[in-house]
Amino acid sequence: MAQTVSTTTATSAPSCTTAIPGQYGYVPPDACNAQWAYSPSFTAAIAFSTLFGILTVAHLALAICFRKGFCWVLLMGTAWETISFVIRALGAHDQQSQAYSFAATLLFLLAPLWVNAYVYMTAGRLIWAYHPDKKVWGFKAISLGKYFVWLDVFSFLVQAVGGVMLSPGGSETTMKTGKNVYMTGVGVQQLFILLFFALIVRFQIEVQRFEASGAGWLGKRWQWVTYALYAALALITMRIVFRLIEFSAGTGVDNPLPYHEKYALALDAFPMTLAILILAVIHPGLALKGPESEFPSRKERKAEKKIIKAAKKAEKHERKMAKKGGYSSVSDIEMNSV
Repeated sequence: MAQTVSTTTATSAPSCTTAIPGQYGYVPPDACNAQWAYSPSFTAAIAFSTLFGILTVAHLALAICFRKGFCWVLLMGTAWETISFVIRALGAHDQQSQAYSFAATLLFLLAPLWVNAYVYMTAGRLIWAYHPDKKVWGFKAISLGKYFVWLDVFSFLVQAVGGVMLSPGGSETTMKTGKNVYMTGVGVQQLFILLFFALIVRFQIEVQRFEASGAGWLGKRWQWVTYALYAALALITMRIVFRLIEFSAGTGVDNPLPYHEKYALALDAFPMTLAILILAVIHPGLALKGPESEFPSRKERKAEKKIIKAAKKAEKHERKMAKKGGYSSVSDIEMNSV
């Protein structure tokens, strides 16, 4: 939306001027009292908040329908995106509010990490349900998702610190440091995505070989969900590449990316909308069915460990007795006791 540039008044700071707010509080992005790098579009904010809101309701319904509790992670991502654009809509008509600008920007930057974590958790369950060994490259399915989710949390914290430092009103040094910190977090996130992408490819190859050997036919649904995960990771990567280019090109007016909202909407908001839509159309619940589709509870894992431990202890005792020339097996011990 075009805005009329307002009259500016000089301040004691030589680097910028304080502008008299125009319509909806707009001031040029180089003004000292600018809270936004552009004039946010109210129409676009309403459109995206509606889209993300619909996707949030859809994923909630699908999570209940398929009884997948871990879907709360994706719901957090869609909710953050929705709230981000609702706040952006409010900020579009109150552009002097630092609270609106800060909250909308921070949620917008961090929401995709929830979607990323959801992909990791879904892939771990796919490996558990469909891989005959329940592991890839020595990584157990249960541990695989956990490790990458914690790596995602680390990336989340780094990006959050950078995002906070990028808030309006900070000094030029703080903003520059925040930009570098955020770029580091985004770069680390992309590294983890590439590693995980390789693991999913390996999982698909190994399961297809298992099916080709005639050992069992697992159907096509697991492959549909796998392709959906590929698509989601590709769209997240698209968004990450945009952010890296945006921040690496500097914050000067000669870099158009930070100062035109259309780039953020087309290369961040839209890819995330599409990724979340794909994960709704090809929901993991289509393939993750039955008791084997979920990780065993902590109580079940502890009970299983006790059984394994008892079996090892009995085997050790059996070998010890056989070595002494006593009973040759556990069954002999049981028969003798009778």
